[in-house]
Amino acid sequence: MDFLTQPIDPTSECDLAAGSLRLTLVDTTDAAAFDGWIRADFRGFHSERPKEEVLEEARGYLGGRRTTGVYDDAIPAHEPVGTVNSWVAPLTVPGGERVDAWAISSVTVAPTHRRRGIARALLGGELRTAHELGIPLAILTVSESVIYGRWGFGPATYATAWSVDTKRVRWAGSETTGRLSFAEPEEYRETGERVLENVMAGRAGEIGLEPYLAHRLIGPLKGNSEADKYRLVRYDSVDGEPEGFVSYTVKGDDDFTRHTVEVNYLAAATDEALAALWRFLLELDLVASVKIWTRGVDEPLPALVSDIRGATVTAVEDHLWVRILDVRAALEARTYERDGSLVLEVADDLGLAAGRFRLTVTDGRASVVATDDPADVTLPVNALGSVYLGHDVARGLAVAGRIHGDAAALDRLFRTQVPPRLSTWF
Repeated sequence: MDFLTQPIDPTSECDLAAGSLRLTLVDTTDAAAFDGWIRADFRGFHSERPKEEVLEEARGYLGGRRTTGVYDDAIPAHEPVGTVNSWVAPLTVPGGERVDAWAISSVTVAPTHRRRGIARALLGGELRTAHELGIPLAILTVSESVIYGRWGFGPATYATAWSVDTKRVRWAGSETTGRLSFAEPEEYRETGERVLENVMAGRAGEIGLEPYLAHRLIGPLKGNSEADKYRLVRYDSVDGEPEGFVSYTVKGDDDFTRHTVEVNYLAAATDEALAALWRFLLELDLVASVKIWTRGVDEPLPALVSDIRGATVTAVEDHLWVRILDVRAALEARTYERDGSLVLEVADDLGLAAGRFRLTVTDGRASVVATDDPADVTLPVNALGSVYLGHDVARGLAVAGRIHGDAAALDRLFRTQVPPRLSTWF
């Protein structure tokens, strides 16, 4: 069944009805109803009340998502008191395969309706719906890191933020090839989408991007107060192949020689593109600082500058959270860099992925079967989500008492040489 027409989860519907709240799918072809949902979503993240041009753009971009609202019919308003939307996104997993993932976004609860079970119903309903559709895992990025573990999500990728003192550093990388040129975001969108597709397919943890997610990386959307400040520079290989771009804004300072560049997004499908775009940013005239966010934990920037202390990591934060829904399908979708066999005992409070499974890896490919053999490793489903994409977190989870048994063997089997990365929000 199509995910847009899958019926609302009956468990969540009944739970909210007991509290005089109504859970329903939003008809995204009904402009008034959809506008009310969009306004509630903006309100939930403390954004400005959207103007008509913003609403119109959002309707066009978000109409293809499954859109759910919670309504209090005692209130004479069109806006819901709880929101969520979701869609099926291709997630790149170790080995380069892409697996369908239930992407969840726009989770909000009105502050007037806290502690009435709305978040529990929204998240539980999303997971049961995805499980019913046979989707092997769910994913989300979070504004608060203390919420989603209770629904079985675990942090699976981490993102770094950087600040570079460009008055202190010089370029220390190799000579760059190809061609850099300014471009207009509107004219570059189709090309930029192709570049982004290559970027997202090339690293475990990245997801295929809808036009909405892609276009906001290339240039500003409607209502962006800094739209006139955006600049876009593209990188093409020596053969003329588009391989990367950077979108950014420049912020002024009392000293005109000390502007700050804030990078909206840097996309590089090749190492050559990455080096060329970094060099462009670091050598901009009248600039003293470059700031960038959502880079991987293995960003090679320290090797590209003359003074390693001039490029500072300002934050390392959890980013993509993964929730396994079908252990066999999820574990068999990725490849492994070492062969081996483990019996995993997975605990799941929602009962969606619980069980004991033998994972056997031969020539990098896995087979997973249910078993009654003694478990080598016992772990909750959120810990399985954390190790799934290859990050080296098993030892820490074991020290914290969340993984029991042979955590070293689990780490050897799941960890990848290149750490996973998600370089955007959704």
